[in-house]
This record gives sequence, C-alpha cells and structure tokens, in this order.
Amino acid sequence: MEWTTSGVGHATSWSDIANIDAKTRIAAEMATRLRDGDVVGVGSGSTSYLTLRAIADQAHQRGWRFTAITTSLEMEMECRELQVATTSLLHGRPDWSFDGADEIDGSGDMIKGRGGAMVREKLIMASSLERYVVVDASKRVDQLGRVAVPLEVVPEAFNLVRSQLDGSFDVDSSALRMSDAKDGPVITERGNLIVDVKFSDVNADVDARLNSVPGVVGTGLFFGFAPSVITDGCHRVQPDQREG
Repeated sequence: MEWTTSGVGHATSWSDIANIDAKTRIAAEMATRLRDGDVVGVGSGSTSYLTLRAIADQAHQRGWRFTAITTSLEMEMECRELQVATTSLLHGRPDWSFDGADEIDGSGDMIKGRGGAMVREKLIMASSLERYVVVDASKRVDQLGRVAVPLEVVPEAFNLVRSQLDGSFDVDSSALRMSDAKDGPVITERGNLIVDVKFSDVNADVDARLNSVPGVVGTGLFFGFAPSVITDGCHRVQPDQREG
C-alpha cells in the first residue's frame, strides 16, 4: 500500500490558516535567529508550522544544518517532510525554542494546549536556553482566562479530578474534550484525556494547586518562563518584570 500525506506538500493539512500574513511575517523574523548547528525546540500550531518552514528555508539557502526537538508527533512529521533531523530531550537540549500560545499576557504568562501537546511543550520550553513565543495580536491579552485551561488527566483519575475541580476550585465550567475525528474523547500522545476548564480567576496559585491533584499530568498554564515574544510588526517584546 502506498501511503500519502493529508496535506499538500506537508504531513498535516494547514488550510485556511487565520491571520496568515501576520503569522508569515512573524515566522520570517523568528528564522533570523537560526545559526548553523543549532538544536531548536519546535512548537505546535499554525504559527509554529509556518516558523518551522521559514527556518528550514533559511537553513537550505545558507547550507546550514540544524536539529529539531519537537513538541508533538505532528511537528515531527512536518520535520520529516522538510528533511529536518530530529532528536529528543533524552539526547539533546535546545539552544533555543519557539512555540505559539492560545493566550499570552504582558508578563509572558500563557495558556497553551489547544492542540493537546502542553506537557511536551512545557518540557521543551523549560529545557531551552532561550525561549521565544510566536503570536499574532489576537493572542495577546491583559488578563489570562478568556479561553479554557486544558488539563491532561490519567483516564483512571477522571472522576477523581472532576470531583476535586467541583469541590476545591472556583470553576465556571469544565468539559471532557471530545474528538471530531473519532467516537469518544481526545486521547493525547501519552494516552491521557484532556479536560478543558474555565476558572473564575487564573493565577500561579491555581496552577500549583492543579498540579497537586492526583491524576493531573500537567496543565496548559505556563507561568514564569518569561519568553521573548515575536509578534505583529516583526518586533520582539520583552515581558514585564515581576516584582520580587
């Protein structure tokens, strides 16, 4: 049997990318960071996809090589299509990494995980010597919490986590994320479930408490990473410095 990819020239279909002109400019700016021999942490989502392509083009034009550590199988497949070598955190550490965000505030704190890869994204971001976030203006907010916070949950712990959310957190709504392409819930690459939760208030204390709930593998809350932000107009925004 001959296997084909689902997109045109790449492993995933990225048709109808929103704000594609702005995202393409952001991707081109991020690609100027590349140096020959870099190990690069590659994020997930449409802006990260465009950035990966821009970086691969930069490397090809200059005759450079770089190695990617990807945040998802999806992006690993894209690397294969682009003939970009990949490795893992077991064998390397990113010189720098880039990723998108579902929301990002002025301090560089984020909500991530719409693609379900937030645990691997957090591992790669934490391991990177330099951290960049590539976002258009629609993702920048004054206060986190406009979108739901995803939680990756061990399947056997679903009922326990649900009861903890109901009893110990100020929750506006919560829902098990269901799949559009199969019957039943979304299953992460690690075999877990995703619960999307709207909190009345989103802060670092909520994140710490969530991570202490048995069965929660990780959250889509990213606090304290202070990345450089590549945004509309191709300029870099340094996050506000927190007091203390």
